[in-house]
Amino acid sequence: MAAVWDAAAVRLWLERRIEAARADQVTAERHGRVGHDDCDQAAAEEMVCAALLRGGASDSQDSLTAALKALQDKDEFIWRGVYDDRKFDRHARGQIRKLMKMAKTNSGFERLGHYQ
Repeated sequence: MAAVWDAAAVRLWLERRIEAARADQVTAERHGRVGHDDCDQAAAEEMVCAALLRGGASDSQDSLTAALKALQDKDEFIWRGVYDDRKFDRHARGQIRKLMKMAKTNSGFERLGHYQ
């Protein structure tokens, strides 16, 4: 039996990931040049989650999957405070793949911890 889609839980998960990503960016910034890649990775996670949250994609499994596919089809991602566009793009696409897998299996949205 497949689990029932819980839009509220998905929205909460996205909100928590945005908060965690912002905190990770601040931490990475404190490490100077060594933290640039970590900062780009956290920025990519924030960008993807914010795009999904803003678009109301969490309402159903199909709408989340469609929104992720639309993000996946973008040629490039533009976000503030990015140090390396190429790495940021790779991190964003990795985040999209992770969320695509979670959306397909409808699992993982119950994990609300900062570190996943």
